[in-house]
Amino acid sequence: MATLKEFEEALRENGMLMALAILERLRERDRATRVVKPGRRIVGKKMTPELARQILELHGATEMTQQEIAFKLGVNQGRVNEVIKRGKWLSGDQTAPEAVARDKGKARIQGAEPKRPRKAAAKGAAKGAAKDKAGKPQKRPATAQLAFGDL
Repeated sequence: MATLKEFEEALRENGMLMALAILERLRERDRATRVVKPGRRIVGKKMTPELARQILELHGATEMTQQEIAFKLGVNQGRVNEVIKRGKWLSGDQTAPEAVARDKGKARIQGAEPKRPRKAAAKGAAKGAAKDKAGKPQKRPATAQLAFGDL
């Protein structure tokens, strides 16, 4: 398949000036109607049972894709998938796992929930420290570096 540039060169080589003029007019028309839209950022609405029902209605009544539904309602496509495939968010239960996770995430974003230290890092520090018979941490002897002449 030829590119548009190759097509234009072939027209020029064969002296088809009328076809080149038509091609140029089409380009000008496309430039005039071309719109550069600013990038959209979905801020994410709070998922509610009502919004989940709207998602299911759009999915069942239209041929819209999950991405189109998400864009129309202002939610993430992953949330649309969760509602359609797993039936999440259909109950108003605030103790449902998805509602608890949402609230924790919101609290973390707002800085209300302090970060906890990682368990693996805390365990590693406890394992690495040697203790004497009294249970006190032992001091490690200072280590020396070897030089090439030492060997």
